[in-house]
Formats: sequence, structure tokens, C-alpha cells
Amino acid sequence: MYEIKLHDKHVEKFKEKYPLIFKESVVGYQLLESSDIEEGQLLRLTDSKGKFVATGYYGLQNKGLGWILSNNEREKIDDAFFLKKVYQSVEKRLGLYNNPKTTAFRVFNGEGDGIGGLTIDFFAGSYLINYYSKGIYAFKNQIENAIKKSVEFDAIYEKCRFEDHQEVNDGFIAGKPLTFPITVMENGVKLSIFFNEGGMVGVFLDQREIRKAIRNQYAKGKTVLNTFSYTGAFSTFAAVGGAKSVTSVDLANRSLEHTLKNFELNHISPENHPILVEDVFHYFKFAQKKGLIYDLVILDPPSYAKSKDFTFSAEKDYPTLLADAIKVTSPKGIIVASNNSSNITLEKFKQLVGKGFNLANKRFKIIEVHQLPKDFRTHFKYEESNYLKVLFIQMD
Repeated sequence: MYEIKLHDKHVEKFKEKYPLIFKESVVGYQLLESSDIEEGQLLRLTDSKGKFVATGYYGLQNKGLGWILSNNEREKIDDAFFLKKVYQSVEKRLGLYNNPKTTAFRVFNGEGDGIGGLTIDFFAGSYLINYYSKGIYAFKNQIENAIKKSVEFDAIYEKCRFEDHQEVNDGFIAGKPLTFPITVMENGVKLSIFFNEGGMVGVFLDQREIRKAIRNQYAKGKTVLNTFSYTGAFSTFAAVGGAKSVTSVDLANRSLEHTLKNFELNHISPENHPILVEDVFHYFKFAQKKGLIYDLVILDPPSYAKSKDFTFSAEKDYPTLLADAIKVTSPKGIIVASNNSSNITLEKFKQLVGKGFNLANKRFKIIEVHQLPKDFRTHFKYEESNYLKVLFIQMD
């Protein structure tokens, strides 16, 4: 085990179970990064006098040097440790396992379940493991075995969300290989899922409660604009909820095919629900020029996006984007504003929303606030783990 010393001013923070080993907390972290230490190496974190504080692992992410695994000096980081963590996480999701109307959810959510850099998702009998650093990937055998011992499964797949890793066989690990797309249920609505098209799989599971609210409370009889629509999951729920029309806009060519597939699964005719492969920023200009107005506008941009002539950063550009959305929203209409940047707090996001309405010279009221659903367990000492912020905003 490799020993690293913490700066005294940060020791108490780690004793109180803060999970991220951030660079500024480590004495001489520059030497650590330039040393021959391999990712996946277990770390013994001590105070300046060499007294034990925590055990973690070395794994480079944009967030830091690695994650804390235990504050108990006697706890071994072995097969039994990973089995215990995975089994406990499965137990906490039994309510979802027993819900036949929802067959896709998160089973293990990183530091919220005790192992930062790792997530495990369930899709209709199969599991997808996401590794976010070479460091956590070093424990892949222990993690796979923990899943195999904790649950029954049709298949297990992996995705490596770090550089310099080529997935083999679409990331297939165990069970019987799947033919993609597969179909899952979410609150009674069918969605198409694929593990073989890069990092994303067809749906963002953390938005489950938002889609449900749109279907049950906001869509009926409304004209809806879904921007950055991806595979049209929001569009599908809006259409199932009785929307008069749903317009889906996304720059990616694949959005058309995948949205049509989700419509087909739910017997939705695309006749009143146009799907446009178009730059959202251009579409707002077009809609304003044509006088198009929507009752419900869904605004869920990526934290960072780049089109042919524009680069979008949520922290910098969200107010301007929102101001454009406001111009095509009807009086008393609803905007669903979403942000998933972990470095933007809920209060900061509300401020960005306020700036957007100031730019548009309009008044508003927030009628609903959502954050992560229960299966996306957060860490009580790490505010950034509760990264999702969704506001249902009514034009006033």
C-alpha cells in the first residue's frame, strides 16, 4: 500500500468521510503524479504525523486523484469488500426490482454507494458497469465477481469512460450476448437501449421522474418543443401523455432514427410530432422568425456542446440559451430547465435562470424543483454528487 500525507488543514474533512482525494489535499501531489505509481494502487492516507486517516485508491479523473474506500484502518479492500458494497446497493433498490413497470435504473452510484468512479445500471435483466478511471478498472475482476454473486443476470457489459481504452465485443463480459437495441420499461413506457454506440445508451436514467411528471401533469393537449432531444425520450413521454404535437430538435443524425424507434415501440404516429436534425441555436432563430410558439419547452443541454459555429458551456451560456427558449414559449407556458454540471449548485443554477429571464425581460415562477431520483444515491459529505437540477418554470 502506498502512503500519502494529507495537509493538516484537510485532515478533519477526510475523517468526516469526505470521499474525493483532491489534489490540493495531498502533500506533494505533483510528485505523486510524476512518479511511477500505477492507477489502482491502494493508498494509505495519513496526517502529518503518519497517523491513519483513510484508505483509498489512486485513479485519475477530472475531479481528482482518486476516491476514499474506507475510514476503518482494519478494513481490507478485497473480494469481500466489493461483494459487500455491491450486495448492499442491490438491497437498497429492491423496490425498483419489484416494479414491473420500470425495468431500467441505477444499481450502484459511485461514491453514494461507497466506491467513487464506478456505476452499475440495470436494463431489463442485464447489467452495464461504467468505469470512470483506469484506477477503478484495476478492480474489474472483484467488481464483476461481486455482481455475479449478488444478482441473477442475462448479460453483463462494461463501458470504460476514460481515455486509451478500446472496448472489445461491445464491452460484453458474461452471460449471453445481447442483440441491440433492447427494450426496457420506464413507468410503463417502452424505451430503446443500445450499448454498442459509444458512451451513451439511449436514455439518461437520472431523468426518470422528470419524464413521468411531463407525461402525467404537463403534456396533455399541449404543443411541446424538446431541444437537445437525443433519442426523444422526453418527446415519447410527452406524446404518450397526450401532447397535441411534439417537435424534437437535435444536431445528431442518429436522433431521427432513435426517436422514431421509441415512437414505434409506443405506437406513436410521427405525423404530428416532427423530428428535426438541426442545430438547436439555429432552430430558435427559425422559430422566432416564423412566429412559432410552444406551451411546453424542454431545455436539457449537455454541459458542454460544440456545433459548426458555436461552442456552448452551461455555466457561461445557459442564460442566453434560456432567453432564446423564452421567446418561443407561450404566455403562462412551462419551461423545463435542466442542468447536470456537478460544479453548478442548485442555487447557482437558479441564478443562471434568473439571468436568462432578465435577458428576455420576462417574469417567472418556479413551480417544481427536482434533483436525482433515489436510486442515484448521493454522498452526504460531497455536494457535487447531487449534480442534477431540474426546474419547472412557469412564464408569469
